Amino acid sequence: MNVPDDVDLPSDWEDDDQPDPRQRRGRRFALLGLGLVAVLVVAVGLVVANYLHGINSSYQKRTVVEITRGASDGDRPEAIEGSGRNYLLLGSDKRAPEDAASEDVSGQRSDAMMLVHVSDDNQSVYIMSFPRDLYIDVPGHGKDRINSALSYGGVGLAVTAVENYAGVPVDHVALIDFEGIEGLVDALGGIDVDVPQSFEAQGHQFTEGTQTLDGEEALAFARERKEFSEGDFQRNRNQQAVLEGIASKLISADTLSDPGKLASTVETISPYLTTDAGLSGGTMVELGLSMRAVSTSDLHFLAIPHGDPTTTSGGASVVATDEETMDVLREALRTDDMGTYYAQYAGTS
Repeated sequence: MNVPDDVDLPSDWEDDDQPDPRQRRGRRFALLGLGLVAVLVVAVGLVVANYLHGINSSYQKRTVVEITRGASDGDRPEAIEGSGRNYLLLGSDKRAPEDAASEDVSGQRSDAMMLVHVSDDNQSVYIMSFPRDLYIDVPGHGKDRINSALSYGGVGLAVTAVENYAGVPVDHVALIDFEGIEGLVDALGGIDVDVPQSFEAQGHQFTEGTQTLDGEEALAFARERKEFSEGDFQRNRNQQAVLEGIASKLISADTLSDPGKLASTVETISPYLTTDAGLSGGTMVELGLSMRAVSTSDLHFLAIPHGDPTTTSGGASVVATDEETMDVLREALRTDDMGTYYAQYAGTS
């Protein structure tokens, strides 16, 4: 298999020693932990070489931004060798395709925000959802909801706010407009999700249990929160369910082994995608190869620690932080001990 010149292949990856195709399908499912972007782009390095450059070319249609810190942002958390890697995944309000080439995404709020930690041994992936109304320090803007960082300062400030709060550096960031998710689900022919309770949203009826959703329905399902007693917290779970449904459909439909369909899905999502400059096609291929031994049981979903909904002195509705438990999570991230943290706190939020 040919790969881009900037990709360093693992020493044990030989042409005559590739994994059994059935094993690769199971391993690829683990790439859900890196979100929609990684699932699509990592596949570039796993399909036949004849299609590699065409798919990579489609990926280059994404918007690329430079991530820098301003004077009021403080020092970046120290990168500790052997502590794994961290990725920030953002889902934004809709923007028109013709605006997707603009690097200025200020004015949007990140309706979905997930921090993904990949263990240093590439054996485990932890996907942590933030409540969008979590009340934290936003550099240069005082205390505010965490999703306001994107509005105030674009992707760069969103990264800075998360780094400061989580206490670890973010290696790469990817933002996808929700309209891109809608198009992707339709390109896959719909996805199956687990609906937690029956409800109606945006003219769509959702029935408790497993339900097949098209793109418009998946988007409505992922954005709804008012129909749930737990509001934003249940919406975070629903967003994770949509991600899981997309990855499952990718595999069950053999999309990753169908170069034509894979190229079509990358083409569909790229105009709605923004990444940091370092998240190149070559970087994603290397990531995929490094994680080829991961299985589905190594994916772990959880929530960022938080307190109860509350109000500010000005009467705004926000979600309080839980600094005691957050300190435990910060230490687990810094020391790459997320397994211990997950065993103790999974399902508590």
